[in-house]
Amino acid sequence: MTGRAAVPRGTMSLLRLASREAPERAPSGTGRQGNAGTGQGAAGPGKSGGWLTKVQWIREFRDDIRRFERYQRGASALVLVGMHQGLWALLQYRVAHAIYRSALPAVVKQPLLVLAVAWQKAVEVTTGISIKYRTRIGTGFYIGHFGSIFVGPDVVIGPMCNISQGVTIGVSGRGERRGYPTLGERVYVGANAIIAGRVTIGDGAVIGANSLVTQDVPPNAVVVGSPLKIISYKGSAAYLDPEAETGA
Repeated sequence: MTGRAAVPRGTMSLLRLASREAPERAPSGTGRQGNAGTGQGAAGPGKSGGWLTKVQWIREFRDDIRRFERYQRGASALVLVGMHQGLWALLQYRVAHAIYRSALPAVVKQPLLVLAVAWQKAVEVTTGISIKYRTRIGTGFYIGHFGSIFVGPDVVIGPMCNISQGVTIGVSGRGERRGYPTLGERVYVGANAIIAGRVTIGDGAVIGANSLVTQDVPPNAVVVGSPLKIISYKGSAAYLDPEAETGA
């Protein structure tokens, strides 16, 4: 149950974006997806001027807000953005990542990135959430609680994922296994979990609280502990959808 599991080729729709973002990926990257499976993925640097024309980051951030609205029924978008530290961090990330992938002239782009990094540091200090601008995150991302959250620069996260407080997703490993994690669609990561190294987390997987993940996780697997153990294949639906249990 604890061995490294192969992920089926068809399990990751994030592959659609990886081909478009290949120039952006560092040599030690995950070997897979970009702004995963959303159909709104970011092109690599120098390939897209959409930040100024299509304002794609606004659409992405709007989708993030909609995820928060599912958990906070009746709250306006303005209230959510004002009250949730997770949205503060996501707003900063969406803007910074849009600058990073844009085709703006270097004389404009570099000063903007410096300002974006300064903004990121301010967000880190005030919220305890650190998301690097090179990270690729699909739309509808939900950060349930603030505090001690780190997402590394070459991490790839698919759409409609949830992470909790105390989560670390970053670089680890040696040789060919050194790199950053890639998370599929609708992945739930519990509090204080660590996902490290060039590993692939399948679509619909659940990472239990306090788990240490240094190996691939199959789609819909629910894993816990250290060493990691698969306890079921019930998937993440009940964790991600507040109405799943009631059937509403």
